[in-house]
Amino acid sequence: MSWLVHYNYWIVIVLMMIGLYLVMARHILPRKIIGLNVFQTSVFVLFISMGAVNDASAPILAEGITQYANPLPHVLILTAIVVGVSTTSLALALIVRINEAYGTIDEERIHQIDEED
Repeated sequence: MSWLVHYNYWIVIVLMMIGLYLVMARHILPRKIIGLNVFQTSVFVLFISMGAVNDASAPILAEGITQYANPLPHVLILTAIVVGVSTTSLALALIVRINEAYGTIDEERIHQIDEED
């Protein structure tokens, strides 16, 4: 059962595959956005897993503490979450405009409408 030791990496792999499947297999635009968000969440979990240090303290100098955790991965994840939320909101706003212009959010139907014109 040595593969259970790194269960968080297995979670990352499963989330990545689910997100990739949702992006590639679905033709409805909001489902693609959901797939991208699931994939992005898997990357967050990966970075947080790599940045975790057992028995480490916050990087504050104090007596008796010899091992410190690096706060940089967590700060990068916070920044990535903000960027992800803003990117998702922009993508959803574009989907609303596409729906107003084409009357559908199905990617294949949009391509058919473009080819007809």
